[in-house]
Amino acid sequence: MADRILVTGANGFVGSALCLRLRESGYLVRAAVRDPEKVPQPNDVGDEDFEWVILHDQSEEKETRNALAGIQTIIHLAARVHVMKDRSSNPLREFRKVNLLWTDRLARSAAASGVRRFVYLSSIKVNGEQTVRPFHEEDQPAPRDPYGVSKWEAERALASVSADTGMETAIIRSPLVYGPGVAGNFLQLLKAIRRRIPLPFASVKNRRSLVYLGNLVDGLTCCARDKRAAGQTYLISDGEDLSTPELMRRLGAAMGTVVHLWPVPVLLLRGIALITGQRAAMDRLTGCLQVDSSKIRQELDWHPPFSVNEGIADTAVWFSSRSTA
Repeated sequence: MADRILVTGANGFVGSALCLRLRESGYLVRAAVRDPEKVPQPNDVGDEDFEWVILHDQSEEKETRNALAGIQTIIHLAARVHVMKDRSSNPLREFRKVNLLWTDRLARSAAASGVRRFVYLSSIKVNGEQTVRPFHEEDQPAPRDPYGVSKWEAERALASVSADTGMETAIIRSPLVYGPGVAGNFLQLLKAIRRRIPLPFASVKNRRSLVYLGNLVDGLTCCARDKRAAGQTYLISDGEDLSTPELMRRLGAAMGTVVHLWPVPVLLLRGIALITGQRAAMDRLTGCLQVDSSKIRQELDWHPPFSVNEGIADTAVWFSSRSTA
């Protein structure tokens, strides 16, 4: 009989695609969501290989045990995500409530329930914000914001759970994820390109690693099934790093739109961003962030099933099909 996998954050950007991928791979999927109103009615999709449950950081122990019953593997995606303007008086405390404390509590409950493996989606922000050379798994973690700190603390908590209980853990640190359903700054970039807004990035010479949604869910699935992933941390990417202007040009070409880029000195862009309170966003557009994903390729024989151009094309098709921008 196929393994039953619990996916937290199952109705999110990554979770929706992952659940579909797991079902196509023959797994029995239990999809955990926070909001009961987000569960389709009736409470299933008419298939024996899929079911919805309510599970979140405020769930009581009984509710958690029920969600974990019969589960062999967990892929934990649910998190308090990074936001550009966090209005909390203590952002780190709020990130820790979900990303650290709930992850630790869920993992310990999972181990007590007999779950064999816990796959955790972390973030490249654990390594840092910018690179001179590509990040590697063996680099000393250097998170710079509350989100990154909470993710690193969650990774260490999982290592403690594994040492205490013997439950296997596997961690993937992901850079920016793009694909159908993407939101945030990537969506804003797509909107700007479709509106043919001139963009001042022709002089940017950076390199950044990205990961297409289809490649990420394939990597997560690989970590769930491959025995060699136990106890490991992997960085993941598409394997082709792009500069910001190259990314914009490829998106435009996929959307059938000419991208108008004009040269502005990077120092001037950063100065304007500092004055306007957009320094972090500008750093991401002009700085380098590269990851070395050779470890997962070598140890698990994993290779991204989709090229960057295929991922960009899929994203462009999805975006172009939207009724409004």
